[in-house]
Amino acid sequence: MDRNEVQYKKMTEQPVSRLILSLAVPTIISMMVTGIYNTADTYFVSQLGTSASGAVGIVMSLMGLIQSSGFLIGMGAGSWMSRLLGQKKDREASEVAASGFYCSLVFGLLIAVVGTVFLHPIVKLLGATETIQPYAMDYARYILYAAPFLIGSLTLNKMLCAEGKARFAMIGIASGGVLNIILDPIFIFTFHLGIAGAAIATALSQVFGFLVLLYMFVSGRTIAKLGIRFAAKSPGLYVQIMKFGLPSFFRQGLASVAMIALNIQAAQYGDAAVSAMAIVGKVFMLIFSAVIGFGQGYQPVAGYNYGAKIYDRVKRAFLFMTCGATAFISVAAVAGYIAAPQIIRLFIDSDPEVIRIGTETMRLQCLALPLQPLTVCCNMTFQSLGKSAVATFLASARQGYVFLPLILLLPRVIGLPGVELAQPIADAVTFFICIPFAVSFFRELNKSGAQA
Repeated sequence: MDRNEVQYKKMTEQPVSRLILSLAVPTIISMMVTGIYNTADTYFVSQLGTSASGAVGIVMSLMGLIQSSGFLIGMGAGSWMSRLLGQKKDREASEVAASGFYCSLVFGLLIAVVGTVFLHPIVKLLGATETIQPYAMDYARYILYAAPFLIGSLTLNKMLCAEGKARFAMIGIASGGVLNIILDPIFIFTFHLGIAGAAIATALSQVFGFLVLLYMFVSGRTIAKLGIRFAAKSPGLYVQIMKFGLPSFFRQGLASVAMIALNIQAAQYGDAAVSAMAIVGKVFMLIFSAVIGFGQGYQPVAGYNYGAKIYDRVKRAFLFMTCGATAFISVAAVAGYIAAPQIIRLFIDSDPEVIRIGTETMRLQCLALPLQPLTVCCNMTFQSLGKSAVATFLASARQGYVFLPLILLLPRVIGLPGVELAQPIADAVTFFICIPFAVSFFRELNKSGAQA
């Protein structure tokens, strides 16, 4: 039995819970390391003062917009690849992989050029105050230089996960993350580069992670190939990749737009409010990254088995993913609620107003945190199965047509508490939106299984 057949047998016959965990543990580790090094940036930069800490929150939204392009291409190519591999169409999977890879590099170059040229107006548009702007520009410049490597890394990572090679994906992302954590204090404090040092450390780590991930493909460790001969010549395949990746694009892109709106509203209450929102955002990104990692271990299982028409395994995978993630995040929510003041003080202990606002915001968001796994699982499921319209609708809910009206309306009515409440209310509303879609999905699988 050749290597490709062994992989197919593993994805369609190994017990679902064990299979998802074997794929999810490496992706959770890689996502957690990514979250940790993002949080480390905030921690080290916060030592430079409240305005510098606020700048990280401003540039985080820019990074989110860059990442959304990586998710657009990576998740689009990856979800399609897993279905093709489930149908044993290895050549077609290579065409999708190669096309997605080269497309990601082009996207990254365009973003780097345009972003660098218009850096000052972009930083102002993102919600930076006059005191935060200089820090934000120093940080954003190097992040933009590394955009091709960041988007390329995300694309390669998602395609490795789609093959069920989550361990390889983990090595690439985690190695870059560890390097970032090591370089941050060296560049910021030893070389006295300040906030620019944090950005340079992040950029170098992204280049390193990209090279490690690329090696996994060029060394022949994957089913899909990245040779230029596999890249599509017609635009049709690229359009399909974008179509399948739209849910991730909207999820990540709208999260960045929401962050911009949040920063703009928080800026009305001073740098302390912007800094508090940045710190809380980083903490929850770290917690949420574990759920996203769990979901990325689940997605190829759903895609493979849906492509192979083994619908009972798709149902079991959905339930395992939702229940497991909800249990984990509920424990994290309780711990976060209790330890909120101490967590905020870890980042900045010199500004009581930052601590007060951060503690209130964190506790409110912890109350709604257990509702998020169902939203994530529904969105990732429909994306994995190629149901782009439904997945895009659900991906747009939490940070789009639910959160944005709330963040624009509530502060006008109740002031700063409106900024703090917008996200937890949006999480609760999105949870109830997802319930009928989950019920309909199970009915469809039962019907397809009966006909098979």
